Amino acid sequence: MDHIEKLTRYTANVVDEIVKSGVIDVVISPGSRSTPLALTFTEHPDIKEWVIVDERSAAFFAMGIAKQLDRPVALVCTSGTAAANYFPAIVEAYYSRVPLIVLTADRPHELRDVGAPQAIEQLKLYGDYPKWFHEMALPEATPNMLSYARNKAARAVYMANEGNPGPVHLNFPFREPLTPDFSLENIWENPNATDEMQTVNTFMDGEKRLSEQQIEQLVQKLADGKKGLIVCGPQTDKRFAQVITELALKWRLPVLADPLSQVRAGSHEKDHVIEAYDAFLRNKTIREQLEPDYIIRFGAMPVSKAYLFYVKEHAHVKQYIVEGSSGYREPAGNRTEFIFADPVMLCRAIQATSSINEVELSWLNRWQEMNQISKKHLLSGKESQVTEGEAVRGLCEVIPDQSTLYVGNSMAIRDVDTFFMTTPKQVQVLANRGANGIDGVVSSGVGAAATGRTVTLLIGDLSFFHDMNGLLAAKHYKLNITILLVNNNGGGIFSFLPQSNDKRHFEALFGTPVDIEFKKAIEMYGGEYMQAMTEDHLKELLAASYLHEGLSVIEIKTDRTENVTWHREKWNAIEKEILQDWDG
Repeated sequence: MDHIEKLTRYTANVVDEIVKSGVIDVVISPGSRSTPLALTFTEHPDIKEWVIVDERSAAFFAMGIAKQLDRPVALVCTSGTAAANYFPAIVEAYYSRVPLIVLTADRPHELRDVGAPQAIEQLKLYGDYPKWFHEMALPEATPNMLSYARNKAARAVYMANEGNPGPVHLNFPFREPLTPDFSLENIWENPNATDEMQTVNTFMDGEKRLSEQQIEQLVQKLADGKKGLIVCGPQTDKRFAQVITELALKWRLPVLADPLSQVRAGSHEKDHVIEAYDAFLRNKTIREQLEPDYIIRFGAMPVSKAYLFYVKEHAHVKQYIVEGSSGYREPAGNRTEFIFADPVMLCRAIQATSSINEVELSWLNRWQEMNQISKKHLLSGKESQVTEGEAVRGLCEVIPDQSTLYVGNSMAIRDVDTFFMTTPKQVQVLANRGANGIDGVVSSGVGAAATGRTVTLLIGDLSFFHDMNGLLAAKHYKLNITILLVNNNGGGIFSFLPQSNDKRHFEALFGTPVDIEFKKAIEMYGGEYMQAMTEDHLKELLAASYLHEGLSVIEIKTDRTENVTWHREKWNAIEKEILQDWDG
């Protein structure tokens, strides 16, 4: 058997097992050393290949698909710095628990550390961020080696999904020549394996749940608390909203719902959902008056910094954090009891107990009243020039049912936290909140749109500039996506921070205006550009964009200083009315 046949059969068995394990999308960045993988994936009849030239964009694009579909996506690139460009997305995937199968081509061992081109150290290139790393053997086509190839492929997909999902990394050394021969027979099989030979390992995972005794112990710990609080942070389980709101209804507890919790939108009951807590918890007096007896948090830490202050100031309060598998996401540093169990099963088990907390109804009523006061102020008034908060408010009014809102970091996610209110629409809200960076967000949003779902990307100008080449995929594949671009000519979030008082250095180091006419760049990528002047105008343009095929970008231009003033006036009005009600 010659080199080409060994290469072909080995690579084909890897690819076929990845597909059989449930991967249906692969994102490929062109290169020479990755030829065996790239061609073989493209040749396989049961996988969809996406070709993204820039590896950095490609990795975030893959993450957008994986987030949207909640399943692993494969990535293929050549050797050298091509693989290094995956790093930011792999970091994000690790922290945001997104399954990626990273397949990097490499020089064979004899070409490493000898000055060969595009040969860098790729063993454990990404450090501890991948859940699992394996250096694949050089291609062989014996029955044992084809079995080995399939087992490593199957294990990679399993490890990406197991427990907390995340990235895995397989590194493939390939010798030249690199072009497979697809005229060979039975390349997708291990033809010489006997029936007695187990060619592929299989995996069975059980559900993670507490015992009946543990459930009873937990309920007893909460039994004396008359002022409990449920907090729902970022998570993506579509089953969660229904069961958590049912539990809150039974126990008569308020539910603080982060916009990424998937609890603010949907057909479930929302009477106990408190979505405007970030606005009123900014006031220290209000935080002090809302001391709970216990807090149960599901999902990651909420976006709201005001909630972080609230938790830190009540560090003595019993706190429980529910993690579906494992993890330690408690940045406040408070004493915490971690519960490692499937959140949906846990809620159902608690509901099934006969014990019901004797709660203070005034506790729930107080949260609901403050929520209504906050919403009244946040949703009232219209400015002559659309503000950043109004942009989110208008977007939430017209965004289609059964669609996805992908949100950028910095001010974008914070305005969604403030102005995205409960809605019966089925709107999934996604963001790259693992490492919270502004890089790769365009590519991730476009990746989410590649699944065929209606996607709206809300993003600031710096983040948009940082990843404009992510628009190439939308142009190349004629993807439908609406982008709402909030342009305050720089890093608007820094205007809310103490750094803004340093007038000497603020603009150069924090404001960082780019002074770009984005219209030209959008048209370069074949997009339709529009600029909205008022909230009503924005809603009209958004509604029209959802009927338009391809890339639509609607820009609003705002002033950073005026934006700070507008937000603070809203927050001050909320605080004033709540405190007056208490004094009265």
